[in-house]
Amino acid sequence: MFLSAMEATVVATAMPTVIADLHGIELYGWVGAIYMLAVTVTIPTWGKLADVWGRKPVLLVGIALFLLGSMGSGLAQSMKLLVVMRALQGLGAGAMQPITITIVGDIFTVEERARIQGIFGAVWGFSAMVGPLAGGLIVSALSWRWVFFINVPFGILSALLLTAFYVESGREVPAKKKHLDLAGALVLSLAIIALLLGVGGEKPLFTLPLAVAFVAGFLSIEKRAEDPILPLSFLRRPVIGIGSIIGGLMGMSMMGVLMYTPLYVQGALGGSPTDGGTSIAPMLIGWPIASALAGRLLPRTGFQPLVRVGLTCVGLGTIAIFLSLDKGLWPLRIGSFFMGTGMGLANTAVIIAVQESVVHRERGVATASTMFSRSIGGAFIAGALGALVAALLRGKVPEHLLDQLLSPDRKAIDPDAVRTYSLIIAAAMRPVFLIIVGLGAATTASAFWFPKLRFGNARASIDEPRDGSPALPTD
Repeated sequence: MFLSAMEATVVATAMPTVIADLHGIELYGWVGAIYMLAVTVTIPTWGKLADVWGRKPVLLVGIALFLLGSMGSGLAQSMKLLVVMRALQGLGAGAMQPITITIVGDIFTVEERARIQGIFGAVWGFSAMVGPLAGGLIVSALSWRWVFFINVPFGILSALLLTAFYVESGREVPAKKKHLDLAGALVLSLAIIALLLGVGGEKPLFTLPLAVAFVAGFLSIEKRAEDPILPLSFLRRPVIGIGSIIGGLMGMSMMGVLMYTPLYVQGALGGSPTDGGTSIAPMLIGWPIASALAGRLLPRTGFQPLVRVGLTCVGLGTIAIFLSLDKGLWPLRIGSFFMGTGMGLANTAVIIAVQESVVHRERGVATASTMFSRSIGGAFIAGALGALVAALLRGKVPEHLLDQLLSPDRKAIDPDAVRTYSLIIAAAMRPVFLIIVGLGAATTASAFWFPKLRFGNARASIDEPRDGSPALPTD
């Protein structure tokens, strides 16, 4: 969980240095977006595989793909190769994130899970938030390549521990193997790829209509599939439907801030890679504290209050960051802290509510569907804002000077030129942060649609309702 979540954000502060080394500013957004894209398109498939073939073997395959992608990313000699290797990393991470959370849902009761999911939420939040800070420190002390190499020993150790100590029970490995909905998985993947290519500025007049066509095809396939990869009936359940919307908006708000605040700090404010990382590092303080606190508060407060308070903090955080763009690093850090606190409170509550709304045989795909929405939100906004930044800077800042401005070589540029181009970058990026504020407001608004639920005393995986209805009722 730590590795897969950190890798989504660790490149945020490393990317300016990567661009200075490998060049290719037009691919800036895609190094982050392709990872999220690969995670996104595979999460539903991995979740279904975990329900059909068992959690352990699927998770081990995911770890192996992730480590191969990590080595390839660290060895990349061009931006195009780096993008390809990041895609391989994302394929593996698509298994690591949802299956880890599904296993937690399998082996703990709902009362225990509130506390344990709080801890795992803290791990996810801490690692996602520590990524930019770690990226800045690693780049300063070693090289940007070690941002990827550092995964390998810890990934191997995780696989060894999983192999040695996790034993699946009979309930977690279905006796009858079902046919995987390969057609649905393929068409969904093509729809997401076409969508993200379109919002990333790649022939949008062709790719966006193509995405719509693929979505229509996917819906048609899922209605007829014997065992659909993403059951549409899930989205009609208020907990999962609204939870998916919340997940998507949280993913967009978070990735927008994580990917583009460090770029603003280095390009507009003249900060170092470490400054870029520390501008958003306070999220790593707020998220784990709030996540652990949410796990303890859930049995007392229920889900809805934590979701509403948490997502209100997310919205306030985006506003604080926008108002702080020309105020220095500390105001940016305060806004980041508010966002992290809100994410920690809301994420834990939503995940547990979704898991308790389904029976055991549906838990893998239900958990994956929630994480799928968060991933697609993050991937969508990373690519879209990357295209916007490139368009706003095109013709205003020469590419070779942009490379220098984002690296320690900026000291070699004439100070007057640095001031001029820094102002241009600052002006070009303000619309990006205005969009992030809008996303934060939408995230807050979505909280007030989340249904009021009773914190259950029975475990869905054991006491499955005879009629197949959710174990966690709504008022």
